[in-house]
Amino acid sequence: MASAPQLPLFYNGLEPLSSELHADYTLRQATNAPFLQNQHAIPLTVEEFPLVQRFMPIVFSSGEDSIPIALMGLNEGVNVFLNDDGALNVDDFYVPAYIRRYPFMLARLRPEATELSLCFDPTADTVGKFDEGQKLFEDGQPSEVTKNILGFNESFEQAGLKTGQFMKEIREADLLMEGEVNIQQEGNDMPFTYRGFQMVNEEKLADLRGDQLRKMSKSGMLPLIYAHLFSLSLMRDIFAKQVKLGKMPQQVLNG
Repeated sequence: MASAPQLPLFYNGLEPLSSELHADYTLRQATNAPFLQNQHAIPLTVEEFPLVQRFMPIVFSSGEDSIPIALMGLNEGVNVFLNDDGALNVDDFYVPAYIRRYPFMLARLRPEATELSLCFDPTADTVGKFDEGQKLFEDGQPSEVTKNILGFNESFEQAGLKTGQFMKEIREADLLMEGEVNIQQEGNDMPFTYRGFQMVNEEKLADLRGDQLRKMSKSGMLPLIYAHLFSLSLMRDIFAKQVKLGKMPQQVLNG
C-alpha cells in the first residue's frame, strides 16, 4: 500500500503501549497461534541457528537484502508444525523468537524518531480488556510482565543487529547462491523442484583463503554457516510431512 508503511509479517496494525490508554489491559495466555497457520517462512536471528537446525531447514530469502528464514513448510500457505486449530502438533519444538515476540515489537513512532517504543498489534486476541490474564500496568507503571516483554524485545533487536552484520559479511565473502532442491516422490515421474531461496555455496566456502576461514571461525560465523548447511537435509522431512498431511506441494518454493 503506497500510502502506509508495510507492516511486518503477522502484524495487522501497531499501537504504542500506553499506561494511560491501556491501564486496564491484560495479557492472556495463548493456546494456539492462528496468525501462524498459513505462514511457511519465519525470519530468524543467527543466535537461533544452533537450535533451529534440529527442527527446520534454515535458508536465506531471495534478493540483495536477504535475511535468514526457517521453513515450517515448503510451499506458500503450508505449515506442517500446526494443527488445523493453530496449535503445535509436535513436542519439544523450538519456536523462533520472531513468533514468540508477537503481538509486541519495538518500533519508531515517527520516521525521524531515534528511540524505539514498545508497540503491540491491537487486532491480537491476547492483549485487551480481559477478566483473565496478567496485568500490563500496575499503579500506572509497567508491570513485571511488561518489563519482561520489553527486555525480550530489546534482546531481539540486538540479535537483529548481529544478524545484519552476519549477512553483510556473508555477502562480502560472496558465499550466497540461488538455491534449488529436487525431491523425488515415489509414484511421480518428475521430481518436485523448489527454488526462490538462497543458500551458502559449499564450493566457494571450501575455496576461501585460510585467513578468511580463521576470521570466520573466531567470529563464530563458521559454525553458523555449517548449522545452515546441515539443516538443509530437513527439506525432505518437511516434504514428507506435507505429503502425510495431504498438503501436496506445488513445484516452486517462494521463500
